[in-house]
Amino acid sequence: MKLDLWLLLGSAVVIAAIVAVRLAHRSGLPSLLLYLALGLLLGESGFGIRFDDMLVAETLGLAALVLILAEGGLTTRWSAVRGSVPAALSLSIAGTAVSIVVVAAAAHWLVGIDWRLALLLGAVLAPTDAAAVFSVLRRLPLPERLTGVLEAESGFNDAPVVILVVVLSAGHAATPLLIAGQLVYELAVGAMIGLVVGRFGAYALRRAALPSSGLYPIAVLSLTVGAYGAASMAHASGFLATYLSALVLGNSPLPHRPATRGFAEGLAWLAQIGLFIVLGLLASPRELPAQIGAALISGFVLVLVARPLSVLVATPFFGIDWREKAFLSWAGLRGAVPIVLATIPVTAGVTGARALFAQVFIIVVVFTLLQGPTLASFARILKVTIPERAREIDIEAAPLEELHADLLEIRIPPDSRLNGVEIFELRLPEGAVITLVVREGESFVPGPDTALRAGDELLVVATSAARPAAERRLRAVSRRGKLAGWYGERGDQ
Repeated sequence: MKLDLWLLLGSAVVIAAIVAVRLAHRSGLPSLLLYLALGLLLGESGFGIRFDDMLVAETLGLAALVLILAEGGLTTRWSAVRGSVPAALSLSIAGTAVSIVVVAAAAHWLVGIDWRLALLLGAVLAPTDAAAVFSVLRRLPLPERLTGVLEAESGFNDAPVVILVVVLSAGHAATPLLIAGQLVYELAVGAMIGLVVGRFGAYALRRAALPSSGLYPIAVLSLTVGAYGAASMAHASGFLATYLSALVLGNSPLPHRPATRGFAEGLAWLAQIGLFIVLGLLASPRELPAQIGAALISGFVLVLVARPLSVLVATPFFGIDWREKAFLSWAGLRGAVPIVLATIPVTAGVTGARALFAQVFIIVVVFTLLQGPTLASFARILKVTIPERAREIDIEAAPLEELHADLLEIRIPPDSRLNGVEIFELRLPEGAVITLVVREGESFVPGPDTALRAGDELLVVATSAARPAAERRLRAVSRRGKLAGWYGERGDQ
């Protein structure tokens, strides 16, 4: 009976959270706020569910962050972020260091907490949150470079901050040189493990004909989680290994790649729902009011001083103009990561850590409410938005192992310029041919003069050698039409 009840309650909570996603999407709020509110509603001041196990919350939180980072890497297009990686790395290292120092100094001198807690507060609040950034920014028509900087930063900056929070929470005497050496080791080894796992996984999955298409997404997610475990066993950065392995896998020509991304997105949503509800349950409404003043002081310093200063210090040589820097400053969203990191000093027994957790919780809620809904308006005021472009086509692939070929499934979106193009005008490379068109539920074999329509699903058989060129040509025509080559559009990812 208890199992039946918990299954019923769990399904009701997940459905309520899915409805909250829709409400959040309309309002422009990151959905994390509604999940936190749902957790508070279920907690001790609402339905009376008591949950105060910080160690369990920390473990569940870190596991959820692994899945969220894996989804971020799998759904990030390398071509969109490649030019932004140097700026993102600078923000993740130099910008994070500036943010920690500024917030810690303000917390020590303005709020009056000791240096250890002040540095912990600065470190916990330093990283931007991947889930919040991905959920909000991917709805805005921003230049690829700007989106790439923010996405790559949120993927990279968790790793060094986790190391600092663990070191500061442990309380061992450590010189700055020793901490710097540990950071270099953990980041370098974590990056190496992530790249190796990603490359090996992509090589193996391209050559493996698994008996079910549903096994490919499971295999990919298992590889990214395995990268975290392998890096952690080597005392390196598991978060960096997870993100890089997912980035490599997500940008490799794997079978059933869109299905894998869809599976990862669904799993990441479930991880976010569970994570934020647990964190909402963990927060005690009775402890929050006493920390509001300190939280607001630290939060305003973070948003109005530390973040803009970190952007200015970290991005002077990357060709980013003042409008883009202003938007980067305002778009540094915080979410699950700071709250999860705030559980680490609590489980380590650091004096004053419970108050620190309450402050971080308040800062995330208040400043997400302030920043999230205003990002679109702020982008328009700064004139950093761009006109909407045609959606990318989804290309699904299944291996035909014995024929050394791939079966591609193409879905033509409503605004694609493939609409109206005849088959012969596609000029697909030799070795690739459209074998079937599914239109309004009816399938037929097309001829050379068959005109494609928005909403069509195409089945394309291509040899392994011709597949990359076929994909590029289809993407190019989808973006610029049948004269894409005249416009210099090559269909790169």
